[in-house]
Amino acid sequence: MLNAEAIERMIEQITDPFLHKTLLELNSIKDLKWDAEKSHVSIKLAVAEMGSPAQMELQQEVVSILKQNGVQTVGMRFTELSSTLVREIQAEHAEMENKNSPTYIAVASGKGGVGKSTVSVNLAVSMARLGKKVGLLDADIYGFSVPDMMGITKRPEVVNDRIIPVERLGVQVISMGFFVEDNAPIIWRGPMLGKMLTSFLQEVEWGDLDYLILDLPPGTGDIALDVHTMLPSSKEIIVTTPHPTAAFVAARAGAMAIKTEHEILGVIENMSYFESKLTGEKEYVFGQGGGKKLAEDLQTSMLGQLPLGQPDWDKNDFAPSVYGQEHVIGDIYIKIAEKVIQKVGK
Repeated sequence: MLNAEAIERMIEQITDPFLHKTLLELNSIKDLKWDAEKSHVSIKLAVAEMGSPAQMELQQEVVSILKQNGVQTVGMRFTELSSTLVREIQAEHAEMENKNSPTYIAVASGKGGVGKSTVSVNLAVSMARLGKKVGLLDADIYGFSVPDMMGITKRPEVVNDRIIPVERLGVQVISMGFFVEDNAPIIWRGPMLGKMLTSFLQEVEWGDLDYLILDLPPGTGDIALDVHTMLPSSKEIIVTTPHPTAAFVAARAGAMAIKTEHEILGVIENMSYFESKLTGEKEYVFGQGGGKKLAEDLQTSMLGQLPLGQPDWDKNDFAPSVYGQEHVIGDIYIKIAEKVIQKVGK
């Protein structure tokens, strides 16, 4: 039997399309009158924004449900919810979204050849070894190298129009290298590159990630700037060698990060020294002090210094640029990963 209480129960679990909470949770039903003779109900609802598409959508859903359940006519009036309540709910949604979305960590350098991709790969693997859910996006569209460095031979699958990344060493990986035949050169122009990067960010089924590491193009030219601008708000790590010129150029990459509103997490100095296995002596092949000076110039911290040295290769599980956890350099990467996780706090 229809009465005011039954009608209220019909609509109280309807979800407000703007705030994504039920009318009951919002205490949105302010007045409800039922005329049994005319089979007419009069309802007053509070909504977040008067005259909005969300209000129209809500109105249509309420009317539809009531008419499906025997009500002949529906009269609806609207008022606004408390602005304080709306702000609180929006802040709650924003907080939940931040918790559920990955932290983007971009790895950049002022020039090529300083080991930026090696750092990206080993940082991602080290974070995975620490129990984090990690993705690695090889955004160096022209100079893609991540699949080869990680010993990946598989290619991504497409399921329901979504690209499924390749998992290797606990890391979800996507790279332009997966979509190019026989290491062919890329001759695309800016708009096409932008579309590809957008696809990597939006059309890949990354899953539930804690961190997405982005290996950026080197330098500070148009391509690097375009990629920086396209990226979601991210943290950024600058890679340099100890050589003063490399550090000088890397400072421009740091300036680009700041210009595009990315937070600099710190500096990693690669190829800091060579340590002899025979004598234990350190030789500073590329000089000293570049990373420290760069960190001072960018008003950030040194995350770590990596010596020259080759990973131990395992022919049965070949990943030519990945250091084992027990390797001296692998241990340094673990310590860097711990610092990054601590800084980000996730």
